[in-house]
Amino acid sequence: MPIIAIRIMKKHSVLILGAQSDIAKSIAKKFGENNYNLVLAAKNIDELKIQSIDLKVRYNIVVDIYEFDVLKNENYEKFIKNLKEVPSIVICAIGFMGEQKENERNSDLRTKVLRTNYEGPINIISELANIYENQGYGTIVGISSVAGDRGRSSNYIYGSAKAGFTTFLSGLRNRLAKKNVHVLTVLPGTVYTKMTLGLKLPKIFTSYPDKVASDIFKSIMKKKNIIYTMGIWRLIMMIIKLIPERIFKKLKL
Repeated sequence: MPIIAIRIMKKHSVLILGAQSDIAKSIAKKFGENNYNLVLAAKNIDELKIQSIDLKVRYNIVVDIYEFDVLKNENYEKFIKNLKEVPSIVICAIGFMGEQKENERNSDLRTKVLRTNYEGPINIISELANIYENQGYGTIVGISSVAGDRGRSSNYIYGSAKAGFTTFLSGLRNRLAKKNVHVLTVLPGTVYTKMTLGLKLPKIFTSYPDKVASDIFKSIMKKKNIIYTMGIWRLIMMIIKLIPERIFKKLKL
């Protein structure tokens, strides 16, 4: 797909892809309270309308909404062309975990997990990255996962997609650093969201969407490269990665 010639909005504004996830909703509120205009994109346009009305009233900001399905890559060019202007910040909060055992047995579910967490996000971000590179500024935020730091039997299909996404963001950051484009990789540990509903989460290691949103906002302002939204997860994953494979394969993780 060719680079789409479109002017980036100079006013404070942020595009949130996957705007109906719990983390994305908290991100929208965090930016709204800091006087950023919002561009929300997700599959269910009717729910976005309700969400946008609340944000407009609450923060007295401009909120535009667009229908966007990350699995329909043939619509990416049309989606970008339809934007009034491309905001100078894009945050990809798209994700789908599924259930590991079902993912192992069902090829359609496996494909959905892989495309939702890797193929779709890297394709839409790549198009926006080309625009930012051409303009010479912009911020790209990708919400990945600590599940991608090392494959574990409990979630390795989801984790493998997130590992690919993390690597993509790393390479993109390396490419765009010379072009004044900031790329932030976000690695939340466990977070209380709809996606983790029903899972037994360790309270001491589990965060909330508002905390993740606050960390993302601060990290964008400080132009950080990679963040674990709970610092303890950096240590946990460092230890997990250091375990020798002969021992690691015997563990139930």
